[in-house]
Amino acid sequence: MSDAIDWLASNIMGPPFIVLCLGAGLYFTVRTLCVQVVNIPDMISQIVKGEKSESGVSSFQSLMISLAGRVGTGNIAGVATAIAFGGPGAVFWMWVMAFLGAATSFVECALGQVYKEKDQDTGEYRGGPAFYIEKAYKHTKAREFSLFYAILFAVVTVIAMSFFLPGVQANGITESANQAWDLPLWIPTLIIVALLLLIIVGGVKRIAAFASYVVPFMAFIYIVIAIIVMFLNYDQIVDVFSSIFGSAFGTDAVYGAIWGLAVQWGVKRGLYSNEAGQGTGPHAASAAEVSHPAKQGFVQAFAVYIDTLFVCSATAFLILSTGMYRVYQNGAEEPSEILQRGSGGLADDVAAGPGFAQAGIDSMFSSIPGAGPSFVALSLFFFAFTTIVAYYYMAETNLTYVMRWVPNQTVRRALVWVLRILIVIAVAIGGLSTEPGQAWALGDIGVGAMAWLNILAILVLQVPALKVLKDFRAQKKSGLDPQFDPRTLGIRNAELWELRADGFNVKKVDGPGTPEMV
Repeated sequence: MSDAIDWLASNIMGPPFIVLCLGAGLYFTVRTLCVQVVNIPDMISQIVKGEKSESGVSSFQSLMISLAGRVGTGNIAGVATAIAFGGPGAVFWMWVMAFLGAATSFVECALGQVYKEKDQDTGEYRGGPAFYIEKAYKHTKAREFSLFYAILFAVVTVIAMSFFLPGVQANGITESANQAWDLPLWIPTLIIVALLLLIIVGGVKRIAAFASYVVPFMAFIYIVIAIIVMFLNYDQIVDVFSSIFGSAFGTDAVYGAIWGLAVQWGVKRGLYSNEAGQGTGPHAASAAEVSHPAKQGFVQAFAVYIDTLFVCSATAFLILSTGMYRVYQNGAEEPSEILQRGSGGLADDVAAGPGFAQAGIDSMFSSIPGAGPSFVALSLFFFAFTTIVAYYYMAETNLTYVMRWVPNQTVRRALVWVLRILIVIAVAIGGLSTEPGQAWALGDIGVGAMAWLNILAILVLQVPALKVLKDFRAQKKSGLDPQFDPRTLGIRNAELWELRADGFNVKKVDGPGTPEMV
């Protein structure tokens, strides 16, 4: 079974997958006229000024839900494994994946907003790839295939988010807690399960509130610690960047032989971390209350930057500047296969993962025994736990989509509880596992399957998102606070936006002033 899982993971996220991710990101960068750079002011403005309602959360809360899913084990353990198996150059390709992926994220999240719906039971906004895959071509002869494809994506997402992916996050928490405080694996596992049940029963509003408090706090603290390490190791800054760029392009004498692995592991772990194109971002984007879909597309594009350029880069510098890493040849973790050790004296029993970051911080704060392991364990707990919560939200959203064909409300509620039990089981299995490699392989299968389905879909469905961007820019240029009416752009099946447009009309104020909504 282990061999089968490894084979499936390596094939799903093999070279064709790398080409798909980078190619789609480059294509959308060109088609959106570099939205990830041109519209940075709009990204920041929307985060600060976003609206909210009884049905939808604010743009900031939506960003936090999204970051809860993006910022997790991949930002610490994922970066460490990328360096271990791809060399320092993998970090550069994570940056490339983030830059190009921001454009992909805009497209998928704008589509999520355009075709969002209201949940029939809770009244909250729901949306995501399954919704826009079905609705974009609902009025055409392709509607039956679109519906089949949408259901397929929803089912794959429910399985990935409730069973394949939570185990990676739980395993990262329990392993780091074991290394830091020598806790038996069952203790942190029990804590995770109890807290998870407490939060997910409260619905999307409780998830949003929890994420909006925890995520920015932990991300800020983690980045501050990384900056302190950077300041203490200022003499290593040039060497760190030299090793990253030299390894990334195969010019480094030591890492030249694994240049291909640098690209592969950088893209794989970059996607695992920032999730651009995976189809997770549109779920959080669809929950937001905005006056124009492009606004939330901007916010989610910026989320990719926060995740990779800030948090992942912080981890990379922690590891590389302290020399607390080793690089394995051909992805093997056998001592005889070590290509090079870092210069920091990493212990032989530290495997690729959170231990790299723990050892890095510990080496800088040696006067405080156990500072590194404890800080990383706490960071991982909050990062990974919020990710598990976000996974549940996305699994429930896709289950809700499939349950539209289940008329009985009692049955729908029962299925939601089955989902909750399933994710608890997955967390328990991952948390108690002593073989993290298998948890990562299952996670790769889940991430890869969703990304394949979603990226192929948005390449076909891109036109509404491009129309949305063009409309936003035109209204903004005319001095308006952009409002969205899909009918004026020839976008069909966006019923929720049509109802909204019928209730509001925007007029421009003559001379200086703010546009009115009447």
